[in-house]
Amino acid sequence: KLSLYVAGAGFHPAKTLPICIDVGTNNNDLRDDRFYLGLRQPRVRGEEFYDYMHEVLGAIKSKWPKVLIQFEDWSNDVCFDLLDKYRNKMLCFNDDIQGTGAVILSGFINAVKLSEIPLKDHSVVFVGAGSAAVGVADQMSKIFAEGTDLSPQEIRERFYFIDSKGLVTNNRGDWDKIQKYAPFKVNYARTDIEKDSELQTDDLLTLVKGLKPTAIIGLSGQFSGGFTKEIIQQHASNHKYPIIFALSNPTSKSECTADEAIRFSEGRVIFASGSPFDPVSFNGKTIKPGQGNNMYIFPGLGLGSVLSGSSVVSEDMILAAAKALADFVPEEEMRQTRNIYPPLNQIREISVKLATSVCQQAVRDGLAREYENVQDWEKVVRDYMYNCEYVEPRYE
Repeated sequence: KLSLYVAGAGFHPAKTLPICIDVGTNNNDLRDDRFYLGLRQPRVRGEEFYDYMHEVLGAIKSKWPKVLIQFEDWSNDVCFDLLDKYRNKMLCFNDDIQGTGAVILSGFINAVKLSEIPLKDHSVVFVGAGSAAVGVADQMSKIFAEGTDLSPQEIRERFYFIDSKGLVTNNRGDWDKIQKYAPFKVNYARTDIEKDSELQTDDLLTLVKGLKPTAIIGLSGQFSGGFTKEIIQQHASNHKYPIIFALSNPTSKSECTADEAIRFSEGRVIFASGSPFDPVSFNGKTIKPGQGNNMYIFPGLGLGSVLSGSSVVSEDMILAAAKALADFVPEEEMRQTRNIYPPLNQIREISVKLATSVCQQAVRDGLAREYENVQDWEKVVRDYMYNCEYVEPRYE
């Protein structure tokens, strides 16, 4: 990730530092492996864990007061709590929650443009109900709030979550466990599904038939090939331009391939994946699938957060990054290519645009008071960026 900050956003390598926090592991096989390099103890949790993290983060901020901290790969049982504890106290964000949310939101914004369906009439089924999926729904909620007259409750009702036990509802048999061990799901638990309804199921085909969502988004990592021919065809029969995001990584865990999504929808699908897929030939056209990769967001978001001098990474700054990424793809080009993301080989220019938008949003939020008189943020961004390309020596 830090290499991508350097290559993608122009951070100087000497200004990045990877830190691994080891508080043990609950994997007995690892603890018993003589080559295991980590702590050979059960993973610390509860008050002891949060006290330790408070000490670590406090020491980092004491050493570098303007440091940007990116939380990466924290498990569901602590990632939301960590973010909530520190998001308003220091410059930090969680890429798995907020970065994923922003990059998928960007793709969704462009997918809505292509769908010919008003934003207020969209609904989404998430296959997977972990931190990434909830982060995406949180980010999408902001666009619904901005672009429609829907109430907060009506916005939440645009989302359906499926976990390993089925549709997440408040009258499911394990509701008490959800409240205790996965409270991040509670806000999106359905309250309008009867206990004996056929929608109380983990069968995606039944849900696509019954709910007719405009978009299905796979983020579970456990549903490889789960977007079957029947599901894609049903989804395509419900809508002229069905939206399918098969985002689980790596390719072997993807919910479907780009070829399957395109062929089974008769070429009408608005598709994005988490892993790269080769271009698909269909009806005489070559379609290059879009990839919803966090790399589009976090380098530019991080650069803008640092350069703005903001003390926090606000939700509006993240939203500004998502909108800037969506705007990077010209609508006419998008209608021709069906690709809702720009080419990754443009990442430096993408990061310039995102960082500029983030800085401008920080000023609007009153978070960049030291730099509120800056007129040309794009120049500030470009002047800061480290060039990691080798150049031919020039002799005078």
